Amino acid sequence: MIVVTGATGKLGKLIVEELALRMAPGELGVSVRDPEKATALQQKGIRVRRGDFAEPESLLHAFEGASKVLVVSSNARAFGGDPVAQHQAAIQAAKTVGVERIVYTSQIACSSTSAFPPALDHARTEALLAESGLAWTALRNGFYADSAPLFMGREWQQGTIAIPADGKVSWTAHADLASAAVAILTGERSFDGPTPPLTGSEALNFTDLAAMASSILGLPVTREVLSDEAFAEQAKQRGLPEGYVSIMLGFYKASRRAEFSKVDPTLEQLIGRPPKSMRHVLEALLVAS
Repeated sequence: MIVVTGATGKLGKLIVEELALRMAPGELGVSVRDPEKATALQQKGIRVRRGDFAEPESLLHAFEGASKVLVVSSNARAFGGDPVAQHQAAIQAAKTVGVERIVYTSQIACSSTSAFPPALDHARTEALLAESGLAWTALRNGFYADSAPLFMGREWQQGTIAIPADGKVSWTAHADLASAAVAILTGERSFDGPTPPLTGSEALNFTDLAAMASSILGLPVTREVLSDEAFAEQAKQRGLPEGYVSIMLGFYKASRRAEFSKVDPTLEQLIGRPPKSMRHVLEALLVAS
């Protein structure tokens, strides 16, 4: 059995939907904090059990009978929590119930010296996986393409992207990353340890995205550079949590250091098609908003 955590989140949901097309329902299970949000999966015959990274005992029941577990990484840092402790709980639960392999959603900037706070958490989690004694795969995912508007500032719809200095980012679509995860979970491809970067086919900065948004929206969109300090002060005035502000600012700093800029063919090889272009993703996001 394959068990997927975070199955009601954006990435987890896409992974479960694709797995369900390839597997018998009885071979697939999900671990979710709120089973009521997964009733549609249960109606398809998929096993639904409550599992919460913050409650380790719940994971033992959620992971029971699994040969592989997909651990979708926690975003607890943004809200003052400890994602590494949560990941450790998932690793230990998997080991206790006899899981053979953990597949973990890591990130392209994973490093103990990254300027992007979540990348530090990924590096510590990968170290825990290496020490666990279990077989493991870390999906070094490119930066989620549909998060771009979050980093474009509040004024982009009025024609201004006013944010700190940045660098190139290999923006990557959730749907493509989901298909890659499915290929690895089902054994179509195998990796021990970290994968190569799983990225889209181009790296773009926010000057590039401003031009792209201008073309899509049919209005001028200009790029203005704020200081890191001015950006942080604006964010705090908006009442954003300190952890969230730190992550946002860390993104711009890390992009300036080219931590997100690698472009690699592995994703295309895994999914058997060209990754979605950033223009394709941005068109859907901007028109919808």
